[in-house]
Amino acid sequence: MARADLLYELIKYGLSNDNLNFRKVAETICAEERAKQHGVLANKIEEILKTSNRSLARDNSIPSVRNGNGGQNLFIEKIPERKLDQLLLPQSVLVSCRDLIEEQSRADLLHSYGLEPRNKILLVGPPGNGKTSLAEALAEELMLPFLTVKYESIVGAYLGETASRLGKLFDYAKTRQCVLFFDEFETLGKERGDTHETGEIKRVVSSLLLQIDALPSYVIVIAATNHDALLDRAAWRRFQLRLSLPQPSRRELEMWFVQFKKRTGFDFGLEPSTLAKKFLGKSYAEAEEFALSVYRKYILRSPEGNAKNITQVELKLYLSGLQENRDNSQGGEGDE
Repeated sequence: MARADLLYELIKYGLSNDNLNFRKVAETICAEERAKQHGVLANKIEEILKTSNRSLARDNSIPSVRNGNGGQNLFIEKIPERKLDQLLLPQSVLVSCRDLIEEQSRADLLHSYGLEPRNKILLVGPPGNGKTSLAEALAEELMLPFLTVKYESIVGAYLGETASRLGKLFDYAKTRQCVLFFDEFETLGKERGDTHETGEIKRVVSSLLLQIDALPSYVIVIAATNHDALLDRAAWRRFQLRLSLPQPSRRELEMWFVQFKKRTGFDFGLEPSTLAKKFLGKSYAEAEEFALSVYRKYILRSPEGNAKNITQVELKLYLSGLQENRDNSQGGEGDE
């Protein structure tokens, strides 16, 4: 028999026509039944899911990414795919994330004691080190839709327009369980004491903080910033979890290249430790851009392609490109 919490979730999502989460719960039940050696039942569930997949493919009724809130497009909704166990995170960050997931998953128990699960997270760190990936992975773990706020649709030119659109965004978010993600949060959450900012921006910040305060705990709001020093001091207090994602160490970069090899089956021809040494001081995003570039060229040149040669050539190009950018930057500073 499937766990009671899974049956509850299955019924809840079925009655609310939430096909994405209904399917995820059904897949979880299928996996658990198979682990219990209940093969007949697991096979039946799996066959129903496959049939459902074919039907969805024919009518294409569930897009993986869509704009939200009608014609105003205040957010982009995405089916989360990143998984938490695929990310290389500091242990303290991983523990905090697991705690949050447990609180949200067992919210009813907390409610019975008059407590609410935490639902406000601030991610801080330099670009390319996993803030967006972590936000998406939390949505995937919680089996919730992932809504990314579109600032170009939120910020208006007229007095009060931005605050009004923010209100509409939060009003919509309150109608469902979801993860609401603000990337580059400093765009809206700037320090109100900055003398260079207009009164309109200060009103927007005040409205934003009030809206965050009023969110129910079933809406998880995640904000990410590369420039935490620019944030309004009151914004910090709104977030119950403040997690730092620093630049990866050499050991973490080595682990990343090992994971890439396991995930793709591709051998660079150089040791992961050698590649990690070359990329020390760089972000995971830069390592991924390089790895995918090498992998693409290897595939296009197969079966004659030599992985080691391709990797060495791409590494020289990458490092020479960095040096050229550095020289251009220094030259520009001298010209001034």
